[in-house]
Amino acid sequence: MELAVYRIVQEALTNVVRHAGSADCRVSLSRVDPEAVEIEVVNDAPARLASQLPSRFPFRRLGGGHGLVGMRERAAMCGGTLSVGPLATGGFRVHARLPCGSEAAR
Repeated sequence: MELAVYRIVQEALTNVVRHAGSADCRVSLSRVDPEAVEIEVVNDAPARLASQLPSRFPFRRLGGGHGLVGMRERAAMCGGTLSVGPLATGGFRVHARLPCGSEAAR
């Protein structure tokens, strides 16, 4: 489960760099109850077209990756859930809830 947490956060941050450039980003990791941990990665800027990103971002491109699918698969392998999507105020949110303890063993 620790590896899934690490890789979900890593991929979410990679997506921020790829699609939002220098947007501010917040990562939250919390134990919401004895049975689950929640991950939230939120950036504050809407995705820009790849052509608008400065050239110093080597990963600039739109689509074509497997980041969201991979995060969803990692969460599912742990018995967890993943939700992703744009925010009404601009930006993007990745939220995962992963079971731990006795819930993870089911």
